[in-house]
Amino acid sequence: MQPRLSSWLHRQPQAVISLFMILAAFSTYFAMYAFRKPFAAGTYSGLSLWGMDYKILLVIIQIFGYTLSKFLGIKVISEMKPGRRILAILLLIGVAWLALLLFAIIPYPYNFICLFFNGLPLGMIWGIVFSFLEGRRHTELLGAGLCVSFIIASGVMKTMGLWWALTFEGWGMSMQQAEFWMPFASGAVFVPVLLLAVWLLSHVPPPGAEDIASRSERVPMDAAARRNFVRQFAWGLGFLVVFYILLSIYRSIRDDFQAELWDALGYGDTPEIFTLSEIPVALVSLLCVGLLFLIKSNKIALRTNFFLLILGCLLTLLSTAGFEAGIVGGAWWIILVGMGLYIPYILFNAVIFDRMIAVFRTAANVGFLIYLADSFGYLGYVGVQLYRNFGVGEMSWLSFFTTLSYVMGIGGIALAILAFVYFEKKE
Repeated sequence: MQPRLSSWLHRQPQAVISLFMILAAFSTYFAMYAFRKPFAAGTYSGLSLWGMDYKILLVIIQIFGYTLSKFLGIKVISEMKPGRRILAILLLIGVAWLALLLFAIIPYPYNFICLFFNGLPLGMIWGIVFSFLEGRRHTELLGAGLCVSFIIASGVMKTMGLWWALTFEGWGMSMQQAEFWMPFASGAVFVPVLLLAVWLLSHVPPPGAEDIASRSERVPMDAAARRNFVRQFAWGLGFLVVFYILLSIYRSIRDDFQAELWDALGYGDTPEIFTLSEIPVALVSLLCVGLLFLIKSNKIALRTNFFLLILGCLLTLLSTAGFEAGIVGGAWWIILVGMGLYIPYILFNAVIFDRMIAVFRTAANVGFLIYLADSFGYLGYVGVQLYRNFGVGEMSWLSFFTTLSYVMGIGGIALAILAFVYFEKKE
């Protein structure tokens, strides 16, 4: 017998089912961010270890765990059967939350290792959640709805983290203690939300016959299938992965060190700026990517994806030049480069690989391709963090981010054009 909610969904029109799926996926990933990002709201001022700024060390060690998770996910996510997804989400986030408790309890500086064990399980969550959405006629809309979660959640969770730190300080804690406890407290607030969201996600129906006919069937991939796919599209995948490495580095710097950027721009005492600045970014990104589901031709949709990649890079370039020329204000610059960043980032995480599989009718799944790109993307970010700390340690975060904006814009446009030409010839 079907559960009551599943039975009700089965009788609803496609629009209602799609809205339900967006709600379930969005809320699950939104809640996950409460266990990942609040620590980034802290500055950990005056703390260091091994000659490294302590916040940079915390970011790097969490990313090490996240990166290892992405490499493991190439196998785990691509092979995971549907029946194991829900339990996997709960277990993985539970381990991450326990790591945050240990981060608060274990004294500085030994607590830094806890963020490795926080990042390690959380790197799997995106692939599991997106597995519920891929291979459908409305995957762009569903994926864009899911991706909005990490745009908004990143700001919300840093706002919450800073609020908890200030609250704990008001209760008599030192700011150092407050910054170590606020990630665990932020996660605690979202435990009920997570449980409800995962329950909703468990009722998402599998792709129907029309979905399979439109986008091709998505199947688990063993090692041989993964090797064959990479050999078949090696050069094109290479261009896209290098593009995504640049994109991941740029996005992670903006995300993890937004507190430092806002402080340099004069908004250091405005916690709500983290959230308010991301709302227009989320809306524009959702509109640009979500409407791609209206394009029924997979070939035309794939070409449109490449056009949007280039458009996002152009927006990053022009807004940065405008900021340096004094034409664009600091707050609007962060918002505009956020749009230029997240339009391509959402395409990679929700759309472009889905359409690529549909165009070439290859037996594959999006989880494998996302984790292939993600693993190298986060590895590149670790390298940039080490370079930032030891190579140009005296450069301000604002100057560093400005320079990176030009690299992202110019490099991204070149790589997007190369990938477009490759897949046009391949098709």
